Amino acid sequence: MTLLNGKIAIITGASSGIGRAIAQMFAAQGAAVVLTARNRGELERVADDIRGKGGHACFIVGDIVQADTHEQCIAAAIREFGGLDIAVNNAGMVGPLKPLADVSLQEWQKTLDTNLTAAYLGARTQIPAMLKRGSGSIIFTSSFVGTSVGLPGMATYGTSKAALMGLVKGITADYANQGIRANALLPGGTETAMAGDSSQKEWAAGLHAMKRIAQPEEIASAALFLASSMSSFVTGAALFSDGGNSAVK
Repeated sequence: MTLLNGKIAIITGASSGIGRAIAQMFAAQGAAVVLTARNRGELERVADDIRGKGGHACFIVGDIVQADTHEQCIAAAIREFGGLDIAVNNAGMVGPLKPLADVSLQEWQKTLDTNLTAAYLGARTQIPAMLKRGSGSIIFTSSFVGTSVGLPGMATYGTSKAALMGLVKGITADYANQGIRANALLPGGTETAMAGDSSQKEWAAGLHAMKRIAQPEEIASAALFLASSMSSFVTGAALFSDGGNSAVK
């Protein structure tokens, strides 16, 4: 039995890390997936892997800070698969690692554009397509940084990620009675390129009650819960998948 059989999903930042793991897991659970990122070669590899295992995938090469990228993803979902049921607005960036007073306006704006404004651009195009289907699940990849703790040099990143909760709650207020669910997924440290080198990963592991960081597939499993009917009465929520980071210090 597959949890997403017959569903159609868009995943941003799908060329690597958490986004790639979500794309592969959703496809294995029966969803047809539209993948987007900037790296054509990596997107092709992910799509080919999914198709090679009998799944259905297509991809759009684009930058999530551009409205046109999201519009192309919607068009592809409708053209290739017939509509849209799930969206995982996952792509993001760490931004400047420096104290707030040392962050330039350009650095601040680029981080907010990538982590927050791009999520708005995605949701703005995804919601009308979901309304035509009568329901939908929108997931935003946030972070424990900014929502449960602040970390030195990460005020810009934390602000952009924490603000996603305002977007989640606003969408819930506007569209829950029309069948659209919106939730935030808050990973802890995860084994991806964004996690840095081995010493940085070791430091991050120490923040977590489990004293390790996650594998991307563990975060993808939490996203699968939010995307599937298992979470049919869950909306406006923040799901921490952070190895106990937010619970203990």
